[in-house]
Amino acid sequence: MFGIVDCNNFYASCERVFNPKLNNKPIVVLSNNDGCVIARSNEAKEIGIKMGEPAFKISFLIEKYDIKIFSTNFALYGDMSKRVMNIIADSMSKIEVYSIDEAFIDLSHIDIENIKDKMKYLRIRILQETGIPVSIGIGKTKTLAKISNHISKKELICKGIFMINNNNIDRVLKKIDVGKVWGVGLRTEAFLKYYSIKTAFDLKESNHRWMKKNNSINGERIIKELRGIICYPLDSYSKDKKSICTSRTFGDMVTSLDDLNSSIAMYTARCAEKLRLQNSSAMLAHIFISTNPFRNDLSQYRNSRTINFPVATNDTSEMLSYISKALKYIYKDGYYYKRAGVVVSGIIPSSQVQCNIFDSLDRLKSHHIMKTVDCINNKMGRDFVRYASQGYFRKWRLKQESLSPSYTTNWNHLLKININSREI
Repeated sequence: MFGIVDCNNFYASCERVFNPKLNNKPIVVLSNNDGCVIARSNEAKEIGIKMGEPAFKISFLIEKYDIKIFSTNFALYGDMSKRVMNIIADSMSKIEVYSIDEAFIDLSHIDIENIKDKMKYLRIRILQETGIPVSIGIGKTKTLAKISNHISKKELICKGIFMINNNNIDRVLKKIDVGKVWGVGLRTEAFLKYYSIKTAFDLKESNHRWMKKNNSINGERIIKELRGIICYPLDSYSKDKKSICTSRTFGDMVTSLDDLNSSIAMYTARCAEKLRLQNSSAMLAHIFISTNPFRNDLSQYRNSRTINFPVATNDTSEMLSYISKALKYIYKDGYYYKRAGVVVSGIIPSSQVQCNIFDSLDRLKSHHIMKTVDCINNKMGRDFVRYASQGYFRKWRLKQESLSPSYTTNWNHLLKININSREI
């Protein structure tokens, strides 16, 4: 048996943990630069707020229903996610972190009669220790577990937990639109409905060989999963990334090389941190800059450059020395820049880095410096120790007018409690 633990309205729930006044209030979280809706509380969904809707289009609803707006706070959301996943990992023998707010779990070692009780305990523990409510779906396969999770969220009678078994599988699948099945995209949904396959039950009963021939092998696997045949086993091992990209759209357009270099330096530092986190090094870096293509009243320019490092590296200072020089070659004065980014690739394990006979860098010393910097920043907060080229006054930073404090990752943002004392 498989289970999936899914945090309910995760971003909104994270905001509520540290601000109980938000309970039962409509909440919306916006994308980078406060552009579009990327998360909604149940109350906001009931009002009619749609995912991906531009913020300016719902301004009248925000004012009418006093909707609470928040800018994305990935430092807070990422840390809260780690706390939830650590609790799940502590309770379950095998776990696959599927996304920032979802994790598959292996339930094969638990007697089927005890699964629901075990899941009730897990759900209560996560809520008590993090304040994040979760829903849990259970099934013989990942696909069935995802369908169960959908029901556990929608049906109040389930109390956050639902299991598909041999007794209810057909009845449940007949109520699920085929487009809601995990792995069925828009094109596949249109294909299936063209052939009158409208529900998950219809898909389960269809011919898997016909599906493989006329659609894809993935379609065949979905059918088998709906029948209880495991095609997607639990992947409990995190895979190292083959490429890492850090890029942003600026809140305000940038015109100077210094400001652009500051943003590129910051993105380089982020990439280097992620490399060190997975004990990897990169052989290549690709940087790019561009103006705003939607501003027809401004001159347009975009350019990029690829850098080959002499030796694969994850040293921030070494990467900056090459990337900053490359930026000067592609930068042109007189333009209003809106976006920049860094992509590192050619990623290999740091233990397999091939040395260069002409390499003059003391790599052992570099390793110790980076390890110390990471240790300090992990303890004191991101960029507590930084390179001067990253800057402090960021004209290029994201537009985040409604950003909540990073309660769990920044000492300056610790939750404050006011106590009014009085004489007795």
